[in-house]
Amino acid sequence: MKRLLVLGVVIVLAAIASAERAEAIRVRVRGPRHTVVVRTGFPIVRPLPHVIVRAPAVAVRVAPAVYLPVVPFGAVVVAAPPPRETIIWEGGQSIDRDEEWADFTMNIDQRGTAMLLDVEGGRAKVSFAEVVFENGDTQVVDFGDKVFKPGLYTLLDFKDGRKVDHVRVVARAMSDATRLTARILK
Repeated sequence: MKRLLVLGVVIVLAAIASAERAEAIRVRVRGPRHTVVVRTGFPIVRPLPHVIVRAPAVAVRVAPAVYLPVVPFGAVVVAAPPPRETIIWEGGQSIDRDEEWADFTMNIDQRGTAMLLDVEGGRAKVSFAEVVFENGDTQVVDFGDKVFKPGLYTLLDFKDGRKVDHVRVVARAMSDATRLTARILK
């Protein structure tokens, strides 16, 4: 009987320690909020949100030089995920509802023909995505600060096989934890 009691206490303590480690691992970005910084010629003219800026893991190689005409996001849902062999790059960021708006950059440095955006784990309110190509051409996709449910969406097609340097996204989680993943296709 004592063994069962000791075993039960050990199991409960291990579960508590595991839960505390899991909470510690979950990154919460907090800090001062700033108005979204954009360059001259940025095509969206509405007031932009105050954000927590997340520094990219690697410094971006190309700065926006020329803004192409803004593309309104069409919310085209991809019926079936593309085959794994057609995905040449994939990366994402998790955002929490309590951090409100986040401004983050994903370094891509890959050539492809299309970019998909996957909203996972919950709903996300997205302001815009700024896709910067290797020559400095910058395509801004305007989401209009709308809320999108989980799903895989077509973000941008560039059939000429352009090389994407990076994509910058300004978004807010509307659920406890949401992940935004970008994918570049062959």
